[in-house]
Amino acid sequence: MSEAASARTVRWGAVYAGAGAALLAILGAILLAAPRKDGALDWFAPMIPGGWMAWTLPVALFFYVIGSLLVVFTILAIRFPETPRVGVLRIETTRGDRLFISLLGTGFICLAWLFFAGSPLWGGLALGLVWAAAVFRWV
Repeated sequence: MSEAASARTVRWGAVYAGAGAALLAILGAILLAAPRKDGALDWFAPMIPGGWMAWTLPVALFFYVIGSLLVVFTILAIRFPETPRVGVLRIETTRGDRLFISLLGTGFICLAWLFFAGSPLWGGLALGLVWAAAVFRWV
């Protein structure tokens, strides 16, 4: 094997393990920073008292999931280069495009759920997951 070819060899197991370890460490930091009340997680107490934004545990977990999806999809795009495909919308989409469409649609589904059914949002989240599966399958 030539020196140039061996220099480009990527140890994907190490990349996956490193990304997984980093994501788990961030999740651990979020859970350690979460406020507690009587020894249990207080889901709706502010994580930063007096802060400019209502950083509660659900908000932090929401942004953690979005960031984790971006990391995973970036690694997938590097490891398995994608070819755009044309689905039912008649536009070329890649995995990243379908992720964006599914996240945007899920946001609107949750807003509609809040308007028509109120909280909690578990039903809207379930519909959003069905929507995301449909987008990744047919769009």
